[in-house]
Amino acid sequence: MLKTELHAHTDADPADLIDHSIQDLIDRAVALGYGALAVTLHDRYFDPAPYDAYAKERGLVLIAGIERTIQRRHVLLINFPPASADVRGFDDVASLKSTHAHGLVVAPHPFYPTPSALGRLADRNAALIDAVEINAMYTRYLDFNRRAIRWAHAHGKPLVGNTDLHLLAQMGTTYSLVDAAPNADAVCDAIRAGRVSVRTEPLSTVSAATLFTAMCWGGLKGRLGRR
Repeated sequence: MLKTELHAHTDADPADLIDHSIQDLIDRAVALGYGALAVTLHDRYFDPAPYDAYAKERGLVLIAGIERTIQRRHVLLINFPPASADVRGFDDVASLKSTHAHGLVVAPHPFYPTPSALGRLADRNAALIDAVEINAMYTRYLDFNRRAIRWAHAHGKPLVGNTDLHLLAQMGTTYSLVDAAPNADAVCDAIRAGRVSVRTEPLSTVSAATLFTAMCWGGLKGRLGRR
């Protein structure tokens, strides 16, 4: 079983100001026993090739990815080629999937109260979604994952545990265990087939508030820096 994270950002992200490098992220993942990691920058394709050797030496499978904005909503496109950065609509996602069988489309934080959440667009594009994210940002008293879990069950979609990592401190509370060989295609195929389970624990209210504030501040600084 591979401990897996499919939603992580680094200092190469064009939208948010993030402190850690890809090497820092790999080192943190390895220290916590992860076996597979997808990097999903906002609207910028992550090519794992320059970092493959570094990751493989440490026993980590690095997976290509992007957090693409489509109709102002976020979608994770995992293990697709660089053309995934060019998709503009859900028809483009369908075309991409038709030619890349090992790619994985994940609905991140689909019903969180943010403008980037898929919300009702999840229903309209259910056939394109391969997996639904359980996001680490929740507490025992405030949990926007519950609707995502109901939606996934209703539509026969597997769940994956992700952190939407902007800070290294986020890693470890929520993740997936995937029954797959250690390569990107096998990991994505196994998730699509449902050979995945989620391990998650709620954050304390203090931890959630601290992490959320830090993430928002990083996003604000990133937007101001582009002006």
